[in-house]
Amino acid sequence: MLKYKPTIGLEVHIQLSTRSKVFCADKNEYGSAANTNISEISLAHPGTLPVLNKTAIEHAIKMGFVCKSSISQEMFFDRKNYFYPDLPKGYQLTQDKTPICVGGEIQIRDGMGKFKTIKLTKIHLEEDAGKLIHEQTSSFSMVDFNRAGVPLIELVTEPVIENDEDAVSLLIELRKIVRYLGISDGDMEKGSLRCDANVSIAPLGLKELGKKVEVKNMNSFRHVQKAIQYEIKRQGSILEKGNEVISETRLYDVDSGETYDMRTKEELNDYRYFPEPDLCPFYISQEWLDQIRKQIPILPSQYIEKFIHQYAIAENDALTLTESRELAQFFDQVCEKSGNYKAAVNWLIGPCKSYLNEMNCEINETNLTVDRLTALIEIVDQNRVSFSVASSEILPHLFSDKTANPLDLGIKLNLLIDESIDQIENFVEELIKKYPEKVAAYKNGKKGLLGMFMGELMKETGGKIDPKKASETIKAALES
Repeated sequence: MLKYKPTIGLEVHIQLSTRSKVFCADKNEYGSAANTNISEISLAHPGTLPVLNKTAIEHAIKMGFVCKSSISQEMFFDRKNYFYPDLPKGYQLTQDKTPICVGGEIQIRDGMGKFKTIKLTKIHLEEDAGKLIHEQTSSFSMVDFNRAGVPLIELVTEPVIENDEDAVSLLIELRKIVRYLGISDGDMEKGSLRCDANVSIAPLGLKELGKKVEVKNMNSFRHVQKAIQYEIKRQGSILEKGNEVISETRLYDVDSGETYDMRTKEELNDYRYFPEPDLCPFYISQEWLDQIRKQIPILPSQYIEKFIHQYAIAENDALTLTESRELAQFFDQVCEKSGNYKAAVNWLIGPCKSYLNEMNCEINETNLTVDRLTALIEIVDQNRVSFSVASSEILPHLFSDKTANPLDLGIKLNLLIDESIDQIENFVEELIKKYPEKVAAYKNGKKGLLGMFMGELMKETGGKIDPKKASETIKAALES
């Protein structure tokens, strides 16, 4: 495959988190019983008229600002005519001639951690179709119109993506951006973020692109990656045999990991676009644009810049801490309140992140607060409790109990460090007697056994001793 250069373009549909649909007041709510979020308008009854959702426009503009797109201040909607059972009108309202955002770019990191810029063609606003439900045991399909009319933005990239890894990196970055902006949950499993990939390959050195194949039906990052990998390999095999790649639409089969043909591009319907007569053209004032721009929150790239330069943390740690807006905000506030940046990193990337992953939740969905984590960091810094005891015994209570206080818990659970050096020496003396072979091995050069003695001492004392003093006492005893 080194003889061929892949070229990939993505068309990404992102459902917007508005309370109602884009052209009517029906609820925009995932998980409702089938055909309950519907009305005469979303079912396209005769005589009904659409009314544009202002929040959907604002969400699309926010995305355009972040992507450095040009915002169209005058625009109209078009009818895209085609028949499908889950499309009640028989056409879809979309923006063909006047997309709300033109051009733009998104920065991603490739597999080597280097920045790449992915150029965008446009971002346009449109309505979603309903959903067909196929049951293998049934001879007919059912249709749920709840999703019909839900607002979407479709983000179209230029054909500049070079491999499957960059395609997935772009999708991950897009999901992060829409979640930071609060305009979508970006959940591929729910269909909130959906992707079609246009894949072509051409001989190296040839400027002209190969025949484009569109791949649909991918509902996870892994599926997108596998589908692109398979399609590049499939097209390469065709060219190797001296045959020509057919420009077509293909579907991805999750079970086999392969794509299969759906229709050739030549068979596509003529969508007969024309301006929607029931919606007048609309104008976005500069004043409104300025108001929307002010609503854009701190973005992942800005947090990363701040964390690296102001808090002096490693870039990989900064990337982990900005995976979600909630975690980034929490870390930022702890640093501002505590001043112990290193401890804040260790706590949030270590035991806190482990808990969140286990519970599959965001930090704002727990009872842990900035004040209480800061207080926990403080009592560890003061050597009133060890980090291991604080993370295993106190932190779980802070996540589950909204009234728990770190110091009070330490006292109540008898976890505070005993500062008595005499007591440490007594425990160490017992350990020396208990493990004479280990002591001899240490003196013969196996210095790593110091950790074993530390572990045993912590176990014997329930972790209620100062680790630094304990280490010094054990080392002195072993080397005497």
